[in-house]
Amino acid sequence: QVQLVESGGGLMQAGGSLRLSCEASGRSLRSFNMGWFRQAPGLEREFVAAISWNLGNPYYADSVKGRFTINRDNAKNTVYLQMNSLKPEDTAVYYCARDSKIFDSLSDSQGRYNYWGQGTQVTVSS
Repeated sequence: QVQLVESGGGLMQAGGSLRLSCEASGRSLRSFNMGWFRQAPGLEREFVAAISWNLGNPYYADSVKGRFTINRDNAKNTVYLQMNSLKPEDTAVYYCARDSKIFDSLSDSQGRYNYWGQGTQVTVSS
């Protein structure tokens, strides 16, 4: 079993920055792609960013490209999401997730991810 625990969320003014962390326990993340998703009130959960097991080019949703950066520290079994130039529309619960497949290509499909954290709230005020 894998447990994922997100942290780093909070309240921020528009234009500010936050860094989310996702720490895993139970098994190394080293061989798996990792993703970040978010769900705003009344909306479906959506893809935000993903990073490959081999630290190849990350993949971002168009809405966050150029503002968010995903990276990982395999030694710490942790994935990060650096969020800059935050906008009110970034307000959501943010979830990290682990790909179900080992050594595979990146995916933005939620169905590919089989372990999820409990989420951390990010609120951006205007």
